[in-house]
Amino acid sequence: MSDRVAVIGAGPGGLVTARWLLAQGFAPTLFERGSTLGGQWSGDDNRSGVWPAMHTNTSRILTAFSDLVPAGRVVFPHNRAVSAYLHRYAETFGLIPRIRFTTPVTGLRRGPGGWLLRTPDGEERFERVVVATGRFHTPVIPDVAGLDTFPGPVSSTFSFRGAGAHAGQRVLVAGCAVSALEIATELAQHGAARVVVTQRRQRYVLPKFAAGVPSDHRIFTRYGVLAAETLAPAEVDRQLKQIVVEANGSPEQYGAPQPDPSLFAAGVTLSQHHLSMVAEGRITVRPWIDRVSGETVTFADGSAEQFDALLFGTGFRLDLPFLSDEIREILGLDDVHLDADRHTFHPDLPGLAFSGMWDQSGGYFVPLELQARWIAYTWGGTVAGAADREQRAAISTYRARRGLPQKTRMNLAAIMFARAAGVEPTLERWPDLRRALLFGPLAPSCFRLEGPDASPDAATRFAADAAAFGAITGNQLTAREQAYCALLR
Repeated sequence: MSDRVAVIGAGPGGLVTARWLLAQGFAPTLFERGSTLGGQWSGDDNRSGVWPAMHTNTSRILTAFSDLVPAGRVVFPHNRAVSAYLHRYAETFGLIPRIRFTTPVTGLRRGPGGWLLRTPDGEERFERVVVATGRFHTPVIPDVAGLDTFPGPVSSTFSFRGAGAHAGQRVLVAGCAVSALEIATELAQHGAARVVVTQRRQRYVLPKFAAGVPSDHRIFTRYGVLAAETLAPAEVDRQLKQIVVEANGSPEQYGAPQPDPSLFAAGVTLSQHHLSMVAEGRITVRPWIDRVSGETVTFADGSAEQFDALLFGTGFRLDLPFLSDEIREILGLDDVHLDADRHTFHPDLPGLAFSGMWDQSGGYFVPLELQARWIAYTWGGTVAGAADREQRAAISTYRARRGLPQKTRMNLAAIMFARAAGVEPTLERWPDLRRALLFGPLAPSCFRLEGPDASPDAATRFAADAAAFGAITGNQLTAREQAYCALLR
């Protein structure tokens, strides 16, 4: 087994992949186009969508890896704290000397005995390569009739750097994902004259905290995965909607449009203050844009309004320009899709893997680590790789879903990778943790209970993580939890 591996990108995905490759005896080299590590969390204007006032929308426990506890007690850390955590992680595992900073990868193609990776310094051969550049760095601004006639600034929320630039302005924020709603809230709180959010559909909105517990502890659970595998989709939809509506009500109660009765059809976005801002009249919600004429925007309901600035939080396209035409064709790569077994391997591209290329609701740190462990364990021989026919069947299933919504939930991704890596905890082996494993947070510590790299203190750490906010303090199921478990039988 050759040990030379190139990891493209030194953000969270690249760092955690390199850490686990090292643990399996590989010698990874990380290629980073920026001058510092962290990817999105670097705050770099050219490669980061993080703005100065941004805090995480995922809790501290789930914005971490299994072998380094975050510093402090802030539940939703500031972006600078996440950046500091990633630097500490890289230092702890000796990754910094392995990073080639300001070294963008400009080409990757198949070569004799491996892969040829091109940078401004030339072309270099590696036996294995992990692409970990992320999928959220090339924003999409949709086609809107007349948009080119707008006289003011038109930009993506990816380039937003604070409300100060929009003081006293009438601002239209397009989109209904978390960045759009959080930025609209910041604008309304810090001096914009008027803030309007335009969206194609009204989503349900879940606050970061509900009854003193971070919402990502409640909705991204192991039970949710088992329910998705066992119950009818309508029942899963009902249960998730019940959690969301009990936590925050329904948007129409705040004066926003009424969403589709199905949470799956409407979607859900995390935002602590958006609906309260709507209720106070500090944010107005409009249907999608029909056309633009000068500074006047006309909406789909026929209403029109004048604006000084337009901000689009309307998603990203998958952008991997350095891949060769051969690789792109095998992957069926387009702006949305990449054909790979569980977003990671392709049987026709041995020695090549991808990290973090799926679209997801919820935090990425936990599933990124599990995917990294799967990659490292597979290449290191710790776990058996999937059979060729299994990989092709998985890719065929994925291809059949092209054109359908691709966003997955964090818990589904985490358990998928945990199973592949052989580290999904067995409920029967941990009777004292059964309730926490079903209804508690999918903390990284629970994936160190068994399997490769099991940790002796994992049970103690996971019990503490599950009980951190008082929701899981014993093994006695609530009446609702008992009812949910009964449905699984």
